[in-house]
Amino acid sequence: MVSGMLALLILLLVSVPLVELYVIVQVAGGLGVGQTILLLLLAVSVVGAWMVRRSGLGVLNQIRTRLERGELPGNELVDGVLILVAGALMLTPGFLTDAVGLVLLFPPTRIAVRSVLVRRYSKRITAVGWSGGTGAPRGHRRPGPTLDADAYSTDMDD
Repeated sequence: MVSGMLALLILLLVSVPLVELYVIVQVAGGLGVGQTILLLLLAVSVVGAWMVRRSGLGVLNQIRTRLERGELPGNELVDGVLILVAGALMLTPGFLTDAVGLVLLFPPTRIAVRSVLVRRYSKRITAVGWSGGTGAPRGHRRPGPTLDADAYSTDMDD
């Protein structure tokens, strides 16, 4: 299993740059070198960076809202990882990686990818003991001594 994943990773690390280079050369042959560079740098990168920032902040707000309600933000965390991957793909020069990154930034396709990932990996990941951040079930407090900050002293002479 691990050797298969390693072989796939090596294949991707070798083939993706070659395919990207081929596509860039083909686009440059049709549009021209200047327009291709302009398209890669300005149009895709600037629009992509704006979309990554916008999507990332939206998901961050959703995570914050879920945590404030004492809920586990599972789907939102997966969305955050997918947006992070999209941002990394947008930083990689090339049209194909930018296209995959843009596809991950659109909420309908991101939801579809998220559902596939959650279905595939949900049996491997289990949230145990989630308590909404307080360490106790919602609405309950942990028993224990209460520290009165006004009466507390650190004098060693006592």
